[in-house]
Amino acid sequence: MDIQALRAVAIGLVLANHLFPGRLTGGYVGVDVFFVISGYLITAHLWKEISGTGKLRIGRFYARRILRLLPAAFLVLVVALLTVAIWLPFSRWSETSQQVLGSALYLENWLLAANSIDYSALTADATVAQHYWSLSVEEQFYLIWPWLLFGLYLLGRRFWRARILPVVVALIAVLLGSLLCSILITEFSKPQAYFVTPVRAWEFATGALVFFLARRLRCSFTVCTSMAIAGFAAIALSAFWFSPTTAFPGYAALVPVLGTALVILSGSLAKDLPTDRLLAWAPVQYLGNISYSLYLWHWPLIVVAPFVVGAPLSGIGKLVLAVIAVLLAALSKGLIEDPGRHALWLSAKPWRSFLAMLCAMALIAGLASWQTASANQRADQAAQLIQQQETLPCYGPRALAPGANCSDPFGPAKVSTMSKVNQYWNLPSECGSALDDLNAGSTKTHVVCDFSRGNPESENIWVVGDSHAEQWKAALFEVARQQGWKVDMAMLGGCAIADVKFLGFEGARDPGLAARCSTWQKSVTSAVTKAKPAAVFTSMFARRMGVDGVGEEPNRAFEEGLVRTWKTWSESGIRVLVLADPPLNKDVRPGDCLNLKASKPVDCAVPRTTAQPPDPMSQAVGLASDPGIRLIDLTNYFCDKTLCYVVIGGVSVYFDANHLNAEYSKLLAPYLNEKIGVLGH
Repeated sequence: MDIQALRAVAIGLVLANHLFPGRLTGGYVGVDVFFVISGYLITAHLWKEISGTGKLRIGRFYARRILRLLPAAFLVLVVALLTVAIWLPFSRWSETSQQVLGSALYLENWLLAANSIDYSALTADATVAQHYWSLSVEEQFYLIWPWLLFGLYLLGRRFWRARILPVVVALIAVLLGSLLCSILITEFSKPQAYFVTPVRAWEFATGALVFFLARRLRCSFTVCTSMAIAGFAAIALSAFWFSPTTAFPGYAALVPVLGTALVILSGSLAKDLPTDRLLAWAPVQYLGNISYSLYLWHWPLIVVAPFVVGAPLSGIGKLVLAVIAVLLAALSKGLIEDPGRHALWLSAKPWRSFLAMLCAMALIAGLASWQTASANQRADQAAQLIQQQETLPCYGPRALAPGANCSDPFGPAKVSTMSKVNQYWNLPSECGSALDDLNAGSTKTHVVCDFSRGNPESENIWVVGDSHAEQWKAALFEVARQQGWKVDMAMLGGCAIADVKFLGFEGARDPGLAARCSTWQKSVTSAVTKAKPAAVFTSMFARRMGVDGVGEEPNRAFEEGLVRTWKTWSESGIRVLVLADPPLNKDVRPGDCLNLKASKPVDCAVPRTTAQPPDPMSQAVGLASDPGIRLIDLTNYFCDKTLCYVVIGGVSVYFDANHLNAEYSKLLAPYLNEKIGVLGH
């Protein structure tokens, strides 16, 4: 009863967090509740067989896991993959295919951890299979745990009379080692820490330890009641108190994990507790019973639903979606999950289950390959269409140029779906491989692009910053071709090129990133000063940078830090050209607004004052009061006097949540060149 109720709590928290992330900010701890439950149940199941028979039928164990988990999981993956092909833009197909395949192979958590290393992936759209990361962690646990328990049992039988002793000692060692790993990796690499299996192993070990403790401990009715109440309170506290900026898992995960352990332990030691009446309530038990299928179905519905209805989901729409998810879960549980578990022909011989699994994986791999190939074909067609359109007089920012008389400057985009031709990080053939002199940890950041056509007297310029400097590359490269420049670029995602105490990006304190950024920005500042280029172009997502104000207002401290860095260059005779950040996108409108309003993108327009709030970079230029430091502001090519747009002159302005479409950036080159003027020392 307690287990089913905990499952209901866990799936309820996850569902509420995914539907209403601003309300239940820490609902993601429901996954941690599931991990502790899994550790408890699997250990109980395995130990019963091992201690009772002295053997472990490992093939039959894995066959049961396959029949229990894979039929419903693979069905959802296939349905989700086909749904994406019908409803979502082709730009989402390749990433979806990759993650669906990763999920089918139960490697999704490692795939997400690897992608999170790439800063551009931080703003990537969620896929229909992204939630399978937790299932991948569980499956990896199932691969190792039976062997570990059986090996420890044999060790105890051989050398100790108390066969359980080495198991408990090993569990404590796994728990403490993994918890330490979780704390350290969360401190220095939070995005990876959330997904990787070693960081989560202690949560499963906690559940396993609860099983063995429950066999030895006793507690009074009052103590057990207090434990149950405290456990549920801890889970609730973390769900409401934690947020996306919480350093999680790390120390913070102790709260929901220990809370779950207390609930399971109290329920194992005593019956008829005051909490049992609520836990035994039929809707709670039923929700726990369908929790696995509900977890599988809810997330694809959340991703796809806005495209089906053509608008972001309202509060009522989200509640309707939750009901639909429950209905699908009920059908999946009754028609797929339970029948699959009891399929006589498959369960009779373990090899049949393995064969069925391999066939299903092959089918999913084939569908994923087909979808990727289709996406690439669509992308090639889009690139050809862009090439045909790019010389038109009212195309892109030309529609907002002074004196332009374009009939429909904010009408539908010729190509609204972003693909590889629109990637802001693309490099032309004039650029060489990354150099090894301005590294940030293992990341190489320095690239040289030579547009001089062999002219020994060509000007050298530098472009430095984060991905918001990188998004200007297409425009700068066009100018560089015209001017015959040699271009050095040093860019690191999410890092500030400023003499400040950097804390992290997007509100999260990240000591590891902060340390790398600090070292890197000092190296870049010194390298630019030593190179003495004609000019240095710089930009960054300054509105999202977290800095320590040290007694001052942080924005003011940031502005002063920017000025100190810029003056270092200016006083060396280097012109400093600060590229003002474009108007905000996802921060001020729904992320998929253009895809949802493709036929009437003007509906996505927002007031200029909202889309272009004060920016520390622009403020810092005024604070510097130095003729060698100048702001280049192209806002008038993103907005008219009142509104800022997502499509201008038939071209999508943005590539993703907060970066420019490389096509639009390239079309800005003439206006950027006009603002630059003549370089020179």
